[in-house]
Amino acid sequence: MRRFAALILSLVALAWSVGAAAEVRMSFHSFNGSVLFGRFPHAFVVLEGTLDKTGQPIDENYGFTAKTISTRLLNEPVEHAVEAEEDKYIRETNRHFTVTLTDAQYWQVRAEVAKWRDAPGKYYDLDKRNCIHFVGAMARIAGLRVEYPQDMLRRPKKWLNHITLLNPRLGAEPI
Repeated sequence: MRRFAALILSLVALAWSVGAAAEVRMSFHSFNGSVLFGRFPHAFVVLEGTLDKTGQPIDENYGFTAKTISTRLLNEPVEHAVEAEEDKYIRETNRHFTVTLTDAQYWQVRAEVAKWRDAPGKYYDLDKRNCIHFVGAMARIAGLRVEYPQDMLRRPKKWLNHITLLNPRLGAEPI
């Protein structure tokens, strides 16, 4: 009887640990960039893990950018795109902090990504609707406090460090 009880307890513990492992994590990244080397400063999010309800694995990333880089984006809204970064590029970026999402928050993030991606017309504006604003929308879904100081709107690393300081419960340090 003791062996049977121990087996039942082991199965319950295993089921509990498997269920507890299901989670989606959203990490917030910045890239320092360089005008001379063709990659501008950038912010984006990486989603990894497993949905709790279905067990579906998640391995995605999203960043908001101008569809075409030109001098026009300095003066006016331009066509936009939501793009995924290659794994090798992600490894070269700054990961500022990571939060855990509920399944509902994950689906909210996906809906927000679609909203930004599918917006009609010229939706990318360097000072009013850029990668920082996109990442800020994702941060708000995760329950984070977000601000957009004017002097940080073109400086993703500095801005994500600012968001880190606004949200001490993250337990993260500025980079």
